[in-house]
Amino acid sequence: MMRKLLLTTAGLVLMGATAPAFANDQSKAGVEMKEANLRTIIQHERRADDSARDQYRHPLETLMFFGVKPEMTVAEYVPGGGWYTRILAPYLADNGQYIGLTFAPDPLPFPDETKERIRGFPEKFPNDVAEWTGMPATKFTAYTADKIPDEASGTVDLIIVPRMMHNLMRWDLADSEIRVMRKMLKEGGMIGIVQHRAKDDAPFSYADGNNGYLRTDTVISFMQSQGFGLVKQSEINANPKDTADYEGGVWTLPPRFGKGDVDKEKYAEIGESDRMTLLFKKLP
Repeated sequence: MMRKLLLTTAGLVLMGATAPAFANDQSKAGVEMKEANLRTIIQHERRADDSARDQYRHPLETLMFFGVKPEMTVAEYVPGGGWYTRILAPYLADNGQYIGLTFAPDPLPFPDETKERIRGFPEKFPNDVAEWTGMPATKFTAYTADKIPDEASGTVDLIIVPRMMHNLMRWDLADSEIRVMRKMLKEGGMIGIVQHRAKDDAPFSYADGNNGYLRTDTVISFMQSQGFGLVKQSEINANPKDTADYEGGVWTLPPRFGKGDVDKEKYAEIGESDRMTLLFKKLP
């Protein structure tokens, strides 16, 4: 009887020792599968025109850093021409939800015609996504920040804000727009930010958003003031060649080439901007 008890106890100890390793293997396999699926979408022919910018935007590494999973509800802020949309929408279509989110139009320093076009975003954008992906428009949702339905509050796992914080700062929209995002997020939901990065000692007069650049400490302090904690940051989208001090701001660099053909080869050699990549968590 004692021998049987000892053998049983030994078996339980052995199982306890091996279970975590097995769980870790399963977890690693799951991450590898998600990464493989994401890589397949990134390499799809629908992105033939987008892929030239992958060397600067690192979509696979950035989205994995943000923790994007196919079962998540993910909102992309100001999706514009759909560069990230053509990755996120098909990745989330089967088991998750992709949401396009754009500015509340009224406070924008834009002509009335532009504001009216933004008001049409919720109706138009799902059709754009359908055209880009070949999937039904009914799979996708879009909102302006001033027209978020009550049922959407607390439903979003992650909001991605690519290269847009400088506009929110310079147009005095950051407080109101981030508050809307916070309301949309689940408890513990995340905001992932990619932003043109000023040097740490850049004067505020240059790094206030009007030149496209912000200091990292400015973004972190602001997000903390809005009830978010910094989870982690990455150098995935760093570019040490970018001096971040151009008279014409970040738009001097590609793809804009704000100075036209003047020194174009020089700016092409620098490449796109140096960028911070930050992940924040909604705090209670």
